[in-house]
Amino acid sequence: MIEYRDITKVYGKDVVALNGVNLIIKPGEFVSIVGQSGTGKSTLLKLLTLEERPTSGRIIFYDVDLSEITKKELPFHRRRIGVIYQDFKLLPARTTYENVAFALEVSGKTSAEIKKNVPQILEIVGLSDKLSSYPKELSGGEQQRVAIARALVHHPEVLIADEPTGNLDIINTWEIMDLLLKINKLGTTVILATHDKEAVDRISRRVVAMDEGRVIRDQEKGRYMI
Repeated sequence: MIEYRDITKVYGKDVVALNGVNLIIKPGEFVSIVGQSGTGKSTLLKLLTLEERPTSGRIIFYDVDLSEITKKELPFHRRRIGVIYQDFKLLPARTTYENVAFALEVSGKTSAEIKKNVPQILEIVGLSDKLSSYPKELSGGEQQRVAIARALVHHPEVLIADEPTGNLDIINTWEIMDLLLKINKLGTTVILATHDKEAVDRISRRVVAMDEGRVIRDQEKGRYMI
């Protein structure tokens, strides 16, 4: 379980990104975090990966108090969380296989482990026939699938998707949303931050709406309403 307990985040002297947020996300949930730019969505997610630390309050991540995570423990914590972004952040000089394998290489996995895991993950995201393709040879939707595969190679408990369809057309958007639902059905908790009203309404899952750093609405099967 992920629990935000009275979380406030202030930048500088008076820029309040989050203001007393209380939120619980259960294992296996699919939660969409919605709101206009500057409402605190991305900050909320960055606190989970410890890219940011709260000014006050506590975050419990699967029984671990994140305030107690040491610098040495940080890489292990981050492997429990896969992250994908609007811009795919792929390495242009590496193939699909190499982009996904790189995430395992930097964590010290053996060649045997890489050869076993990468094809399995690429099959899940539907890219088994694109192993040797470079990013420039892939469509936007396929590039995002590579990014998702890379985020999944450590078999994370949580997948964070921060505006993952922002650069995609409607067909690719729906394909990526369907893939996120598939990953969720396999047991991974998915937290989606998005402006995409149609995508949120179509999947009919839990929706948490934010405004001015606060949670203003939390619906179990919600729609995009601000």
